[in-house]
Amino acid sequence: MIKKYILAHDLGTSGNKASIYDDTGNLVANTFYGYNTMYPKIGWVEQKPNDWWEAVIYSTKDLLVNSKVKKEEIACVVFSGQMMSALPVDKNCTPLSNSIIWADTRSVDQANQLKNIVEQEEIYKITGHRCSPNYSATKIMWLRDNKRNIYDEAYKFLHVKDFIVSKLTSAFVTDFSDASGMNLLNINDLSWSSVLIEASKIDPNKLPDLHASTDIVGEVSLQASKEIDLLPGTPVVIGGGDGSCAAMGAGIINEGSAYNYIGSSSWIGITSNKPIFDKDMSTFNWVHLDPKKYCPTGTMQAAGGSYSWLKENLCPLETKIANEISVSPYKLMDLEAELTKAGSDGLIYLPYILGERSPYWNPNARGVFVGLSQNHTRNHIIRSVLEGITFNLKIILEVFESQLNINSIKIIGGGAKGQLWRQIMADIYEKTILVPQFLEEATSLGAAVAGGIGIGFFKNFDVVNNFIKIVDKINPIPENSKKYREIFPIFKECYSVMVPIFDKIACV
Repeated sequence: MIKKYILAHDLGTSGNKASIYDDTGNLVANTFYGYNTMYPKIGWVEQKPNDWWEAVIYSTKDLLVNSKVKKEEIACVVFSGQMMSALPVDKNCTPLSNSIIWADTRSVDQANQLKNIVEQEEIYKITGHRCSPNYSATKIMWLRDNKRNIYDEAYKFLHVKDFIVSKLTSAFVTDFSDASGMNLLNINDLSWSSVLIEASKIDPNKLPDLHASTDIVGEVSLQASKEIDLLPGTPVVIGGGDGSCAAMGAGIINEGSAYNYIGSSSWIGITSNKPIFDKDMSTFNWVHLDPKKYCPTGTMQAAGGSYSWLKENLCPLETKIANEISVSPYKLMDLEAELTKAGSDGLIYLPYILGERSPYWNPNARGVFVGLSQNHTRNHIIRSVLEGITFNLKIILEVFESQLNINSIKIIGGGAKGQLWRQIMADIYEKTILVPQFLEEATSLGAAVAGGIGIGFFKNFDVVNNFIKIVDKINPIPENSKKYREIFPIFKECYSVMVPIFDKIACV
């Protein structure tokens, strides 16, 4: 009997993390293929869709070779992907431009137009999200208003994973979880909102068909099989947006369980049987991979992105030494930050280098170091960046804590590797931090569960609990938590007093 495997691709911001799981949920092999992000103007963030396709082709071939799994043994291909992008394609799935990805905030004017027609509170109640230039709707509107020829020629607007699915199958589809990041889906009945379609004046025919995350939406075509080295006819399960896949892969399937993903962006999410509508609209709601549930979430723009910016611009020596001794530069940066005590001797970092979504939803926000003195060193700067990111996430956590009791938080994502950051999170959140065995594979595991259900390997989503092993628990250090409680209100005040300055800078 041929053993069957699930091939899961997680198309993130920095690259594609691809994994093979067996029919009992065990991780067999994984690989990573990076791609570039472009910043052509302030607030503009783009990627080349053919880079995603190249990453999927390379990752698939690399996995098959190194795992010794035969292509005949791949039972299905399934996807997770970064959300909230806008990629126009023609009927042949040929990209008509670069993809405008989630971090892009160029469509502020379009967001304001939409809010002038439909009140922000109504948009929030319909979609589970406030109106923002980060979402797909206003990006599509921007293309219509500024690149009319591209908009008119576009057959569909797709997300990242949906573009790859179309390349494999010729289907133009998305799933409920990814669609819930567009500002166009009514999350209450899981349909495109007629109210927002009419208000945005987006042609609904240009939107992909909606599916559950577990649906088989096609098979690998003969043409695609020649490029990707999979058998033609291999089932393709749509999967979900990375936010919902991450929740599933972290085992966040019961109401009230919580997790914190640390990647280029970062979010805190929970699972709920109904949307959670915050009075300040600081958090939002994805549709879960289980379409009967929701993932109330708060996402900040630049978490790992802030630490990466720090590495690239202020830590060239650490990068040079790390390359020479074959370790991560972040490991050396962490060691330096450990030499500084909690609170960074009064240095505070506001992590808004890409504007901000949760909790402030301010595209004009910018990164700031507050309290810098001649006594501060690079060690202080490094630690303050980790602390500033975590303080911002703490604000998000407070919203959910007002709704339910949270005793512990699972952490996943590449940023969760650092022992220092884990401790800072425990100290600032004042919660036990739970570390699963696999940190960067959680999102692909969530997708794999959807794929396994789609092809009948697994009965339901509860099976994910059999696949997750907690390998570390970090408890708060009371002395550190006391210090952070003192700084936290100052951190929030720093943002408040800077808002008028941010607005003035945006006009320069």
